[in-house]
Amino acid sequence: MIHEKYYELLKEQEELIARKNEKTGFYNGIYDRYKYPVVTREHAPIIWRYDINKETNPYFMERLGVNATLNAGAIYLNGKYYLAVRVEGNDRKSFLGIAESASGIDGFRFWDYPVQLPDTAPDEVNMYDVRLTQHEDGWIYGVFCSEKKDPDNPDLSAAIAEAGIIRTKDLKTWERLPNLKTLRSPQQRNVVLHPEFVNGKYAFYTRPMDDFIETGSGSGIGFGLCDDITNPVIDEEKMTSLRKYHTITEAKNGAGCVPIKTEKGWIHIAHGVRNTAAGLRYVIYVFATALDDPSKVIAEPSGVFIVPREGERVGDVSNVVFTNGAIVNEKNEVFIYYASSDTRMHVATTTIDKLVDYTFNTPSDPGRSVLCVQQRCELISKNLELLKNEG
Repeated sequence: MIHEKYYELLKEQEELIARKNEKTGFYNGIYDRYKYPVVTREHAPIIWRYDINKETNPYFMERLGVNATLNAGAIYLNGKYYLAVRVEGNDRKSFLGIAESASGIDGFRFWDYPVQLPDTAPDEVNMYDVRLTQHEDGWIYGVFCSEKKDPDNPDLSAAIAEAGIIRTKDLKTWERLPNLKTLRSPQQRNVVLHPEFVNGKYAFYTRPMDDFIETGSGSGIGFGLCDDITNPVIDEEKMTSLRKYHTITEAKNGAGCVPIKTEKGWIHIAHGVRNTAAGLRYVIYVFATALDDPSKVIAEPSGVFIVPREGERVGDVSNVVFTNGAIVNEKNEVFIYYASSDTRMHVATTTIDKLVDYTFNTPSDPGRSVLCVQQRCELISKNLELLKNEG
């Protein structure tokens, strides 16, 4: 017998999924923000969380709770928007759930079952933060953080992070490939597969790390090539977007979305981290690399692209925004999916034209306060002169 409470919760969830999203009054000319998150823990199917049988669950208790929905990979297929959401259970273990929408800004509904990956890594304890790449070889690849306990360190928080790789043709059946090996970096997180071959090889954006939390000698976002993705080994990592003192990337930075190809270059939407009195602060920033050399940075707009605002600043890990998924549709509209405070998923929308304008026409950071003031005064002077001439 199905518990009557199930139908009550189902009605509430259907109303949540059917709710239309709307743009907020926020304006910067670059992108639009939206009033409601696109995926929350309340979107997780009730049958994932509850035993709906009244005989075995008479009080209708949540048996396998969901704590958060965050850090989703994204892909556009057959006119629909798909998010590979990191679903974190109350047990702190994460798994992938595929949520589908016709609009990309609302109506996201999870498929009945989460992704069940081949269990080929018996030491792996957790997996999360997948990036989905529609590669020119015909496969859809997912690259994620594969985490296991460090067997050589008795500290229970000591872990080892590697880049796990999976692939699919339909988001339903997945093949697990060996984890990426980077010979010069002990650990890897936030790894992204480039969507095209580079010099006939598979190209990865990496994040060299000395240990699980600290980048140590890792100086920024790396770039490396491998011959065979079924035996993925990178011998050498070149550096692209570098960490810099007294910037948003001072503590660490990492690749975010799969880079977006434009006529002027590959646009990267990444994350930067700095330390504050309140802890680490994650923000989103943008840079571009050359079409003929995706490791070569050719544009670096100054400062942040997206920061947590208002309610986005509160959650499991507060004062954080993080992205690892963006979609460009056939109208050249861009959907940037980002999580706030490791709790819920949002979307910001723009266009390729706006993104290119922002990336290539926004001044870069001159690096010192006195030069930043000079840069701003030049803008003010230019604007005052225009106001004077046309006033």
